Amino acid sequence: MTENVVVLGAGYAGTGTIKKLQSELGGSVRLTWIADVDYHLVLHESHRVIRDPSVRSDITFPINQIADPSTRFIQDEVVGLDVDDQVVELADSEDVEYDYVLVGLGSQTAYYGIPGLEEHSLTLKSLDDALEIHDAVKQASQDATRGEPAQVVIGGAGLSGIQTAGEIAEFRDAHRAPLEIHLVEALDEIFPGNDPECQQALRDLLEDAGVRIHTDDPITEATDEVIEFDEGEPLEHDVLVWTGGITGRDALDDADLEKEHNRVNTKANFQTTNERVFAIGDSAIIDQGDQPAPPTAQAAWQAAEVAGENIARAIENRPLKTWEHDDKGTVISVGDEAIAHDVDMLPVDTFGGFAAKNLKKMIAARWIADITSWNEARKSWSSL
Repeated sequence: MTENVVVLGAGYAGTGTIKKLQSELGGSVRLTWIADVDYHLVLHESHRVIRDPSVRSDITFPINQIADPSTRFIQDEVVGLDVDDQVVELADSEDVEYDYVLVGLGSQTAYYGIPGLEEHSLTLKSLDDALEIHDAVKQASQDATRGEPAQVVIGGAGLSGIQTAGEIAEFRDAHRAPLEIHLVEALDEIFPGNDPECQQALRDLLEDAGVRIHTDDPITEATDEVIEFDEGEPLEHDVLVWTGGITGRDALDDADLEKEHNRVNTKANFQTTNERVFAIGDSAIIDQGDQPAPPTAQAAWQAAEVAGENIARAIENRPLKTWEHDDKGTVISVGDEAIAHDVDMLPVDTFGGFAAKNLKKMIAARWIADITSWNEARKSWSSL
């Protein structure tokens, strides 16, 4: 009997798994890909759109450039997963049955119960989000004056927050816009939990770009005009962007799987508490011993290779492979600059300049080439 294999999501997890399944299984199964958009977004470059919306054509790739002709694609929102009946529930289309399903739906923003934060902030989880931030910053700058500059506040100083602040600073400089940019972090340093040398290098770039950094004071409430802190004075905002945390998608609310904050628990082979359901990427909390795999593009990219192979192995009743995340380092952009840290096979722990900028471009180009072609990667190079 031909197996029905369904992949949910068009992010790094879903796209990478589709590519692997197509190479592993060819036409021997019925492969269905479901996502709420008909393109793949290179999400770790989406902050570029905040500065310049024209960049979007270089970091989005239509499904038909990625999927084989034999792969069925359905553009719709996943609203539920019934693991007993083995059915994916969709908002507007008929339910889709599966024999095996890969959950790669990504995450949504966590607001940690902070009053008013969800209602009054923008997020950066999609192309539309990046465009909305651009429009809000542009409008705020047009309404402001040199004497009364618009206040742009970014909450959360992890990867997304730092890169968002850097792009808004570049927009300000390119347009001579009257903007003041604030980066707010509840913990005692930006890029929390990382090497102090890397943290300081990022702080230096942000401060050189004119970003005001506020740390060690959590937000307690947000209104349409100000954010309140636990200890410090309130901070006014014309634009508030929140990048402070992730949680699982609502579509997994009722799925009978072991979960934490709607992210599915999996073994190191990506199998969940239901052997027919696999999960990777931000949708999953993947067992790696002392701590789970990080919710990063790098981890999802690596995991997709093994997850696709493991679904093929499950179909063929072969033992599943276990996966161990291999942290190859971190590269973060601050506008047109970048910092690289702890990169594999390099003798320097932390560095910036031309080498870091081009390393970041090469990482994105390699991913684009993997899912499409090197020709497409070359076309995108200037925007990365």
